[in-house]
Amino acid sequence: MKEFAVYTALRLVLLVASFGLIAGLWSLATDGEPHLFWSLILAFIVSGVASYYLLNRQREAFAQRVEARAAKASEAFERHKAKEDTEDPA
Repeated sequence: MKEFAVYTALRLVLLVASFGLIAGLWSLATDGEPHLFWSLILAFIVSGVASYYLLNRQREAFAQRVEARAAKASEAFERHKAKEDTEDPA
């Protein structure tokens, strides 16, 4: 599932970049050490919102891949079920 790996990697990159930006700005604004816990919480929020807009194409590709696999599995299940129905239980 290449689409899953690409989407997940881009989400992680976006999270790390958001964390670095927020921690850096926090450090500049307070002239000291940034509060890492709150920087991480804000980074999760910012990266989540940003990924909704920036990673839409990758998310759609991933969703299409999952949908295609689900349809294929459903089709195989229906074929197997039809085959069992036609067999004689003697």
